[in-house]
Amino acid sequence: MSEFNYHHLRYFWAVAHDGNLTRTAERLNLSQSAISVQIKQLEAHLGHDLFERRGRQLFLTEAGRIALDHADAIFATGRELLGTLQDRGRSRQAIRIGALATLSRNFQMEFLRPILQRPDVEIILRSGTSADLLQALEALNLDVVLINQAPSRDAVTPFVSHRLSEQPVSLVGTPERLNAGLSLTELLTTQPVILPTADTGIRIGFDAWTDRLGIRPQIAAEVDDMAMMRLLAREGVGLAVLPPIVVQDELTSGRLREVEQLPGIGETFFAVTITRRFPNPILMELLEGRAI
Repeated sequence: MSEFNYHHLRYFWAVAHDGNLTRTAERLNLSQSAISVQIKQLEAHLGHDLFERRGRQLFLTEAGRIALDHADAIFATGRELLGTLQDRGRSRQAIRIGALATLSRNFQMEFLRPILQRPDVEIILRSGTSADLLQALEALNLDVVLINQAPSRDAVTPFVSHRLSEQPVSLVGTPERLNAGLSLTELLTTQPVILPTADTGIRIGFDAWTDRLGIRPQIAAEVDDMAMMRLLAREGVGLAVLPPIVVQDELTSGRLREVEQLPGIGETFFAVTITRRFPNPILMELLEGRAI
């Protein structure tokens, strides 16, 4: 067998992480055709296609995923060797985290807290839609996705969903909105409410619960972003239906008050990973003992 060409592997590694041949070519100041030739030579040497093209996008094949795992390990070892010989101590390890754009920032901070002060860890945080983040995870451009609804799993996309937390949902509002002595039902009848959008689990549970009670709340706002719900509640626009963790700072300061937990309604937070031959060790530390 001819000697392995690591230049070819590095070009493949760069394209696999960028997810886009044009972007890699621009970053490396090379032509797309030059990089394509290098990758084709690597594929010929390995005897397997590493990418498949769907429209204008490149996706890793199963052989490509295996090659990327090995490339990650090879180049990480090279960085550690360089750091050791140049007396830089232990090299920084990167963890790439995707988080649903509408997910509670407080929950994200709690998940990241064990590594926030670690000098040897670099956190790369990306937000987006569920579809975009899961696609990036499948392409191995992310190590984990934080989300509030577990994706479906099959033999083609073997997502692994780790349940991290189950948060109750409460009615929360400013002290001015919470008239003393009124019951939960009376508050929902007399005060406007701020709700998540209709496609969320919290909203589906809330609508079913109020329907059973015969309550028709006055909706002040329907919002798909927990951060915006928090701001609207602080401004006194209405009573918000959300997990208390979203507004824990305001509850602590007294700016907002929690009326009561809503029975049978909650939100579950997941860390979604994908089966990999070489999982990120920092991720394994974060998940250890956290799943429920």
